[in-house]
Amino acid sequence: MNDTAADYSRPACEACGHELWVSEAGRRACRPCEDKTAKRLAELPGIFAQLNTTASLMRGARKVGAATSGSRVPPIPPRLEVLSLVAAGGVATRLRDIEDAWRAALGWTIAPWRGSPAESVPEHTKFLINNLPWACDAYDSIDQDIDDIRRLHAECAAALTGERRPGRVNIGLCPITDEETGAVCGTQLTASAGSPRIQCGNCGSAWPDMAAWRDLRRAQEAAIERGEAA
Repeated sequence: MNDTAADYSRPACEACGHELWVSEAGRRACRPCEDKTAKRLAELPGIFAQLNTTASLMRGARKVGAATSGSRVPPIPPRLEVLSLVAAGGVATRLRDIEDAWRAALGWTIAPWRGSPAESVPEHTKFLINNLPWACDAYDSIDQDIDDIRRLHAECAAALTGERRPGRVNIGLCPITDEETGAVCGTQLTASAGSPRIQCGNCGSAWPDMAAWRDLRRAQEAAIERGEAA
């Protein structure tokens, strides 16, 4: 018996389930899914770089009640989701695993770059963007990989913006010196891992980004060495 129009079902995108257009015939994933995935991949190196900067300031943070050693300035509060994304097994490893699977399907050699996560993430994303059209056309597991990339991007974005809105912690005293009196402000500064901005509630001095945090650290340590801020 011949199929009727009612029995016919148009091919659907394996990633989102939407019906494919005639121009997308034979593809495993639709072009909107391809475009969204390419955009997420293109954004990941920049997001990762910001997370990696944040993590470098958090490493070595002490648990509450732990004995102090080394720097006398309290550390930026640690956030495990940030640290786990930039470490081995995080963003770089998850992208590498997708790349290796694509290379195996194409019959190519394993990914040659095996440096630090900071070195590897841009290389992995470049490869995946360049080969995404092929994967959307012909790769069996593209639906899973599109979902993995979507979740990875969402995790990184959430870690960067601090959606969990962590509480504020003390990170040392304000080291700014009053130009007229020469006195150090000395107000307790607080920080939240959910925002890069630190501002003194007394003198109004602000450290708006990660680079400024490093300047703050140096100024606090110098003030302690001079005995101006304990």
